[in-house]
Amino acid sequence: MRRDKTNYVIQSVSHALDVLEQFSENHEELGITELSQRLKLHKNNVFRILATLEARGYIEQNKRTENYRLGVRCLSLGQRYLSQLGLLKPARPVLRELAQRTGETTLLGVARAGAAVVLEAIEGGQAVQVVARIGQPAPLHCTAIGKLALAFGEATLREGLPDRLSPCTENSLATKEQLLAELDRIVQQGYALERGEHVTDVFSAAAPVRDYTGAFVAALAVAAPIHRVSDKRLHEVILPALVGAGRELSGRLGFEPPK
Repeated sequence: MRRDKTNYVIQSVSHALDVLEQFSENHEELGITELSQRLKLHKNNVFRILATLEARGYIEQNKRTENYRLGVRCLSLGQRYLSQLGLLKPARPVLRELAQRTGETTLLGVARAGAAVVLEAIEGGQAVQVVARIGQPAPLHCTAIGKLALAFGEATLREGLPDRLSPCTENSLATKEQLLAELDRIVQQGYALERGEHVTDVFSAAAPVRDYTGAFVAALAVAAPIHRVSDKRLHEVILPALVGAGRELSGRLGFEPPK
C-alpha cells in the first residue's frame, strides 16, 4: 500500500513555504512579530527561516523599516515556471515540421538540476529511429542539448565543472579544457553537435530557443544514427532545418533578433 505523501512532509520546509505565502498584494512587507502571530511560530523560528530565505535571495529586508518582502529569486522562479508552462504547446508543431523535413527524431530539451532533460520528442519517417528517453537526465557535457545549455545558459551551469569529465563513451570529451573550447565554438556557430559522445553510434545536433527577453530557455535537437548523417546531409538538410526551427520557435515565444 502506498503511503500518503503528507507522511513525508518536512516540517521546516513547510514552515518556510508558509512564510513565503504570507506576502501578498495587500501585505507586501511583514515583520517578524506579525509573521510569528500569523503562523503561530516562535519568533526565533521565524527569524531563522527569514535569514535562510534572505541568504538564498527569496526574501529581502527593507533596511529602513526592517520589515521583510519577497526577493527577486521568487520572480525568477515564477518566470521559469511560466516559461516551461508556455513552451510545449508552441514547440510541438515546430518539432513535427522539423521531423518531417529531416526524417529524424526531433527533441525539445532543457537543463535541469545540472543535467540535460528531454521534455518532448517526435519521431521522423525513417524505419530505424533514435528513441528519446523523456524526462531522464543526461550529462550536460556529453549531449548536444547539454553543451548548448552550457554555452548559452546561466553561468552557474559552467561553475564548478571538474577538470576531468566523466565519459559516457570513448568519444566523450575528457577534460574541462576541451569542453570550454567546444563551448566557444558553439557560441560562434550558434549550434551544438555531438557524435557518439553520449550513446555510441548516435548523432545529435541542437539549436537554441530564446524567449521574449532574449534569454536561452530550451534547445531544439535532431537525433539520428551516425551512419545516416554525412557532412553533406548535415550541412545541407539537418542544420538549416534545425536552426530555422529554433528561430521559428523563438519567434513564437516573442523573441526578436537584434537588427
